[in-house]
Amino acid sequence: MGTKIAEPAWDPIDPDVDLHVPAQRRELARSHGGVLVVIAAGGGLGALARYGLGRAWPTPAGGFPWATFTVNVVGCLLIGVLMVLISEVGVAHPLARPFLGVGVLGGFTTFSTYADEVRDLLRPGSAPLAFGYLAGTVLGALLAVLAGVRLARAATGR
Repeated sequence: MGTKIAEPAWDPIDPDVDLHVPAQRRELARSHGGVLVVIAAGGGLGALARYGLGRAWPTPAGGFPWATFTVNVVGCLLIGVLMVLISEVGVAHPLARPFLGVGVLGGFTTFSTYADEVRDLLRPGSAPLAFGYLAGTVLGALLAVLAGVRLARAATGR
């Protein structure tokens, strides 16, 4: 109830910055370079984890894409946990949220691949599977975020 949410230690990126103007490009790199670096590093790690799971658990032609479903649902669960830990439990380093949330978990989850797989399943004979995957992923992801929030709050006494 009386929880204080930590404010970011940096200013939001100015939408009027023109990256074609060298002075403005330098200003952006100087003020937000660290954030961009940790997002890129985290995104690489998350994407590698997703790639590894996809290689270990390939989807047969016309089959249910369990690896993508799993990374999206598990990633959403972890996002729910992370947001409670960062915004309700304690003050985290200013780069923790961009690195872990946007970077690692953003690179780990893959809703673009999910959309592509739904499209690939929309063929005669597998349309019911496509619609099941379409709805199941959205429902699973939303419930996973809620479960992550509740689990983190229960574990931390919030």
